[in-house]
Amino acid sequence: MIILIAGASHSGKTALAQRLIEKYHYLCLSIDHLKMGLIRSGHTTLTPSDDRELTAYLWPIVREMVKTAIENRQNMIVEGIYIPFDWAKDFDVEYLHHIRYLCLILSRRYIETHAGDIRRYANAVESRLEDDCDMDELIADNEEALLQCQRFGCEYLLIDERYPTDFTL
Repeated sequence: MIILIAGASHSGKTALAQRLIEKYHYLCLSIDHLKMGLIRSGHTTLTPSDDRELTAYLWPIVREMVKTAIENRQNMIVEGIYIPFDWAKDFDVEYLHHIRYLCLILSRRYIETHAGDIRRYANAVESRLEDDCDMDELIADNEEALLQCQRFGCEYLLIDERYPTDFTL
């Protein structure tokens, strides 16, 4: 089984991936780690803030890693903001049966009510060298993610009142 965890920055993708790793003992690919490895090694001139270009650059690599894991009957969690909403078009049906996609969406109410928690947990699993968590931008990014999930028929979890702590596959 391949679990793709998407969502806007600060939506809890890495925290969810960590919980699933601990519960199911799956391998995990952080697309952020792949991104930084390619940037730091000089394999791209893109920067960490080039989100749109990074999706186009990273997704073909990640997509083929997912296919390889499926072909080798390996379980893997892939998490990051660089999974396009139209991801499913890149897989034949025999691959799609092995993939579950979940986009984490924080509601406006959740963000406004839990801004302190969002900032406090930003480094819970991995350290962010720079954390420019702007709440207005976070609201806009999550609203856009919800629209895109609805447009492409993607599974999403709308987090409105409290962040869920127990996830099952």
